[in-house]
Amino acid sequence: MTGMGARHGDAELKKELDATLHARRELGDEYESALVDSFLEKVEQRLDGAVDRRVRRQLAEQQMVVARGTRSPQSSDSWGERFGFGIVSLVLAIPLSAIGGGVAHLPGLLVAWAGIVGVNVVQAARLSPDLFRRRKARPESDWEE
Repeated sequence: MTGMGARHGDAELKKELDATLHARRELGDEYESALVDSFLEKVEQRLDGAVDRRVRRQLAEQQMVVARGTRSPQSSDSWGERFGFGIVSLVLAIPLSAIGGGVAHLPGLLVAWAGIVGVNVVQAARLSPDLFRRRKARPESDWEE
């Protein structure tokens, strides 16, 4: 919840907490755990509702991006994702190389590395669609246009 909705929700939760504390004073220690459980259930329902709204909003935004055929300006294609994928790829290359080389010797090693390179090429193409397109020939100097 944001803005007015958050303040309204906070006021309602404060009222719920006050009512729970008042009931605890009247009913005594025997009902404390039941009252606390009831209050926490209400808090959990509020949180679930807020999370559901946020997820629905994000799904709607993603559907709009897909419907438009464009990529989201806040996509997660960051340097960290690329770096992480490269590290994971290299870490997994060690056991794959050992298994491929141990089972099928050089051909197995070549197949393992062809798969590793293939996965990295697909990832690079996904993150940078213009990476493998041919570039237009540029004039060698500004004078030749």
